[in-house]
Amino acid sequence: MIAPRRFLPSISALLAFEAVARLGSATRAAQELSLTQSAISRQLKTLEEQLGVALIARQGRQLQLTAAGQVYVGQVRDILNTLAQASVAARSNTGGGTLNLAILPAFGMHWLAPRLRDFALAEPEMTVNLSTRLRPFDIAQSAFDAAIHFGHEDWPGVRYLPLMAETVVPVCAPDLMAAPVSVPADMMHHPLLHLETRPRGWARWLSAHGIDTEPPAGMMFDQFSTMAQAAIHGLGVALLPTFFAEPYLRDGQLVRAAAQDAQSIGRYYLVWPEDRAESAALRAFRDWLASQALSDATESR
Repeated sequence: MIAPRRFLPSISALLAFEAVARLGSATRAAQELSLTQSAISRQLKTLEEQLGVALIARQGRQLQLTAAGQVYVGQVRDILNTLAQASVAARSNTGGGTLNLAILPAFGMHWLAPRLRDFALAEPEMTVNLSTRLRPFDIAQSAFDAAIHFGHEDWPGVRYLPLMAETVVPVCAPDLMAAPVSVPADMMHHPLLHLETRPRGWARWLSAHGIDTEPPAGMMFDQFSTMAQAAIHGLGVALLPTFFAEPYLRDGQLVRAAAQDAQSIGRYYLVWPEDRAESAALRAFRDWLASQALSDATESR
């Protein structure tokens, strides 16, 4: 249910307030919005009267936000951005079949993107918009319809579609080792590269092969892509998901540093807000993604 109209300011008043808050001047706001200074002042006065609170105070020639204004302007910017994104989506796909998806960079680039053409062919009236997010966020308050999540079922306020476990493999530049290690414990004699979101990755790989010794420290990276580049340039051995490592192994930029692989710490999931109505685009994409994950699981057996 939408709030009563007396609590809903006009878009023009919100635009005027946001511009003044950002520029610190009614004159500059008027120039940006192609209005007169008096029109901006009227919009601000109307907005403050409607809310019953002062949002802006004059400090000499400058306009300063009050404490209430500082809180309110952040919320107004989020609302205006969401409205703009919704309008662009509606214009770009008049059928309404748009899905805004937050992705993890490695999964999105190396697993999802190569398959999206199949979805586009199956659902030509639907558009999938992709944006990168590295960690869970408040999806209910965002413009995203769904997100790709790695780890466990610990993202509050969402529903889950399990996709697949992550299998990791050690890789390195071709000239870093004379041959892949045959004994997993020998991996600790080489420089190991680490990922911030998998800080215990090497410890788990070693443990999976019966080695409980703590692995040596090494360079730390925030994304698989930068860690892979470091490995390509001979800085150490990277522990990469198999789907991410395959293109580099195929073209010879990286080679396997050991024959053994191992399961990582979690699974990949599609998640979506549990309290939001599901769109046709979300249902279609979820069904298609489930079929892709099942096909992958069948092929790997």
